[in-house]
Amino acid sequence: MRAGPGLSPTGGVAAYCTRVPLQPGLAAKVVLDVCDADTAMALRTGEVAVLGTPRLIAACEEATVSAIAGHVPPGHTTVGMRVQLDHLAPTPVGGAVTAEARLDKIEGRRLTFSVSASDDRGLIAAGKVTRVVVDVDKFMDKCT
Repeated sequence: MRAGPGLSPTGGVAAYCTRVPLQPGLAAKVVLDVCDADTAMALRTGEVAVLGTPRLIAACEEATVSAIAGHVPPGHTTVGMRVQLDHLAPTPVGGAVTAEARLDKIEGRRLTFSVSASDDRGLIAAGKVTRVVVDVDKFMDKCT
């Protein structure tokens, strides 16, 4: 396949092919103490008072950000691009959830993490999160 302007030979945007100075293996974990505001009812995504999936996703994304903290070049940050998460078991209000992330793959500016979350009863979620390294000023210019 021949690449056109702004495209890589694989058909993606060339900007995604820009290399970033990160290495696979960076990892972090965060702990969430589930409160009423974290429930599916409070988030309006369900009718039960257990940890809501959107809040679980946020905890997993927080772990990805923590994993690469201090490793992203100045003037840059990462933004979420894709989340693939299986929410496997409920966690009640008062439970503690540990979300973990590990940087598995770097493709240009795309960072793919394995994520999981557990509570005192075991695994409650597992999946992948993809983030993209962006120049903060250029990214914010897109908002205007």
